[in-house]
Amino acid sequence: MTHTPPETAERLRARERPEGTPVMRQSWLKLLFMHWRMPAGELRRLIPERLTIDTFEGEAWVGLTPFTIRDALPTFVPPLPWVGDFHEVNVRTYVRLDGFPGVWFFSLDANSLAAVAGARAVFSLPYYRADITLGEEGETIVYSAAREGAEPPAVFEATYGAGEPLPRAEPGSLDFFLVERYCLYTSDGEKLYRCRIAHQPWPLRRASLSGFRSTLIEADGLPSPHGDPLLHFGGPVNVEVWPLEEV
Repeated sequence: MTHTPPETAERLRARERPEGTPVMRQSWLKLLFMHWRMPAGELRRLIPERLTIDTFEGEAWVGLTPFTIRDALPTFVPPLPWVGDFHEVNVRTYVRLDGFPGVWFFSLDANSLAAVAGARAVFSLPYYRADITLGEEGETIVYSAAREGAEPPAVFEATYGAGEPLPRAEPGSLDFFLVERYCLYTSDGEKLYRCRIAHQPWPLRRASLSGFRSTLIEADGLPSPHGDPLLHFGGPVNVEVWPLEEV
């Protein structure tokens, strides 16, 4: 009989579809996962004490993820072009509560005022309005974001492309640790919340980065990461989102 380590079993359990009815659905496309190692102490001071920094082989990570969202609307509402379609880039790390793994967002920038206002009000997430453009030149994506009303300026620019398909991330691997995340944690004052999501495992491709400039990580109070990022290109995935639950 194959024995699954407790930590891996918990990560697989997080991927199971939650009970109940999702409150929102959306699709994620053209997502670039950019990850760097980051000293856990730098992350610790910006995250609620009850959350444990999630690490892989003792190392913590910070990520930047630019992508496109399509049809982001409440469940049972038909797709409405120009309402639920927008671009987003977020700064994130990984945490656990009572062993259950998830994402902690330091910031999320989107070019939809409705998405920013709704996510702040309903999900208590640190969304910001940004001017974002995404252009495509063949297989190359040119992505540019500038946070509005920010001082100092918070910007993100990247030129990237997708290569050959990669195998599905295997449980226990670094790839699985970084990309297979099925809940987020957020806070409102002293209260802590968990939000579950569900989608099929990420279809991944190799990624290449030919241009990059960003101050988003630094604008969120973190030091500049060192070295080249670990890259994955992901999507599309169709996502279901459940309501916040206090934990």
